[in-house]
Amino acid sequence: MNFGIVFPGQGSQSLGMLSDFAQRPPVRETFEEASEVLGLDLWQLCQQGPLERLNRTENTQPVMLTAGVAVYRLWRAEGGPEAGVMAGHSLGEYSALVAADALSLSEAVPLVAERGRLMQAAVPQGVGAMAAVLGLDDDQVRALCSENAAGKVVEAVNFNAPGQVVVAGHRDAVERVMEAARRAGAKRVVMLPVSAPSHCALMRPAAERLAERLAEVEVRAPRIPVIHNADVSAHDDPEAIREVLVRQLHSPVRWVETIRRLTGEGVSTAIEAGPGKVLAGLNRRIDRALTTSPVYDGATLEAALAAMEELAHG
Repeated sequence: MNFGIVFPGQGSQSLGMLSDFAQRPPVRETFEEASEVLGLDLWQLCQQGPLERLNRTENTQPVMLTAGVAVYRLWRAEGGPEAGVMAGHSLGEYSALVAADALSLSEAVPLVAERGRLMQAAVPQGVGAMAAVLGLDDDQVRALCSENAAGKVVEAVNFNAPGQVVVAGHRDAVERVMEAARRAGAKRVVMLPVSAPSHCALMRPAAERLAERLAEVEVRAPRIPVIHNADVSAHDDPEAIREVLVRQLHSPVRWVETIRRLTGEGVSTAIEAGPGKVLAGLNRRIDRALTTSPVYDGATLEAALAAMEELAHG
């Protein structure tokens, strides 16, 4: 059975997330390890907030990294099978690399906190924005971006599912694209509650600084292949992994192609390791032949383990 694990990124966090796993040693110990490295109680932050503090990108990123790794470790401890391949949505790529032993958790946690700070420093709060456009195809959204840029940055940056594209850039240009998308017949256009416009050209200064930081971090060949967002490829060479993580910051998240790559390699079953079920929903829209089971509380863990057991003996 070729089995995959996918890790969610920013936007899947919520107050009280993973609270059902509070007493499970792999989850508790993972959060303790990450909190100690960062000098910040990440478990308390994601349980009690305040929400505004949890949603600050330099906090969200280490919280979501830790949450993904914690659920993965719990999955393995409970007898869940090892993946043949992994992927993560944007920040989730770092969780995948820790799970695949390419990065240590103790180095990855401060690295993604710094990634968040660099992203926020590159574009002052309020200057950038991101919006989801539902119901138009990829080329329509790309065309709306070029037609409404008016000298500013606005790009299609997350290809999340067919008919679901996120745009990012300068706030006024994003607002022009939102209005144009409504006129073009989009089913829904939503401004996203983020403090930095990820994956667009405005992130190039942050990417350059991230490259300097990544040069100091030990990166190893992954034990399990990780499909990267920026080039929809897996890499064994540590230098190539550093390069693709830098590029990821100012390049589109090619999630549709990533999932099609997984299914093309024979993956028919996956779990979403981390809070929420955003990726399970996207994956269903990308390829109905792929079953993705979210794992974020006791009930979903038991259901996913039972489904694996059935598959193994099916």
